[in-house]
Amino acid sequence: MSHATHQDGPALRALAASFGRPAFVSAELETEDKARDRIWELAETLHCSIVGTCLTIADGRTLLAKLGVPDARTMSEHHLHGQIVPIAGRRDGGGKLLQKMLDRRHEREIRRFDAARTNAEVQALWRESLERGEIPGAYWAALTHPATDWALIQDIFGEVHMLSHLVGQSNRADIRRLRQLEASLAERDEAIAAQEQRIRELMEQRDGLSARNRSIAAEQAIAVAASQTSREPCETTRSLEQRLAREQAHVEALEQRVATLMQAAGRLSSELEAEIAKRRSLEAELSALETAFETPGDEAEEPSLPATRLEGRTLLYVGGRPRQVANLRRFTRQHSGELLSHDGGVEDNLGLLAGLVGRSDLVLFPVECVSHEATGMVKRFCDAGGKTYRPVRSASFASFVQAVMPANAGG
Repeated sequence: MSHATHQDGPALRALAASFGRPAFVSAELETEDKARDRIWELAETLHCSIVGTCLTIADGRTLLAKLGVPDARTMSEHHLHGQIVPIAGRRDGGGKLLQKMLDRRHEREIRRFDAARTNAEVQALWRESLERGEIPGAYWAALTHPATDWALIQDIFGEVHMLSHLVGQSNRADIRRLRQLEASLAERDEAIAAQEQRIRELMEQRDGLSARNRSIAAEQAIAVAASQTSREPCETTRSLEQRLAREQAHVEALEQRVATLMQAAGRLSSELEAEIAKRRSLEAELSALETAFETPGDEAEEPSLPATRLEGRTLLYVGGRPRQVANLRRFTRQHSGELLSHDGGVEDNLGLLAGLVGRSDLVLFPVECVSHEATGMVKRFCDAGGKTYRPVRSASFASFVQAVMPANAGG
């Protein structure tokens, strides 16, 4: 049996140490008479990645509920995962039910892989699925295929393992920002509600004062009429005039305070709308990542991830962070595209932009991480050459994925 080398990561070394299948399956071996491996027959080190990649949370809760676990519907997702992984290795302890769930959910991919007769054919089907972003079903079908040998399992396991790191690194900051935005939105909601309550109270006071003013004015009119009849100065009239002047001054002050609060409420509303727009952008980007790398959650529907293949298109990314650009280039290459990059004039000569724009089908730049000079040049060169450019909300991996998804990448 083959063993992992010192160059393999710890996950692959652990997999090699526990893997019990034959190291090599001949390309000439016919597989018609061999059954697919069952999950309890696979190395235990594979169980964690299979459960995490191929089984949905909803299916996991259903599995534990059928096995009589009392808090199956309420336990945390991490606890749920920890409960299911040991079940995968027990044929009569829930392993059969888990196998049926995985086979039913990924039936379409299993049928597609059934056409493969050799290790090389399984590898080719896996590569096609990887490029399309259809990971879960292909992972399950490839690992359990009778023609899959140890070297291919090592490659597939390693690619899925690294994809989880890539997604985690890229969206961790976005998730943190989303939570901060949610807290900020809650604070803004409370502030606006308090402002609106104060405005209502002041308007009620103003309306009360107006009613009092009308009453005083009526009393004053009666007093004036009486004084004119008696032709003698009336103390009541002077008193009423003084009261009316004070009440009118109070009304004017209240109206100014209401106007000030209305302006403040308007500003808060505008800021809240801006925060909501940011939140929606983050949610759309996270959704794009989930669409690219995760399994659909509805058991009734077959996996139907939108294709993210770029069909040989050339993209140009201007600005951003150098370390992140490497991830963007790898993602683009995995989806049949090519990514050119320019740092926006930090070290790269801005004179190179015209040629790079001319070679590109689509130009992207993160608005928060690129100079105004580079942005202006990109827009001018694109307009002159009839090229499409697209501002990207941030320099994150999630923003890039959302920008190049087919629904957003037209033109």
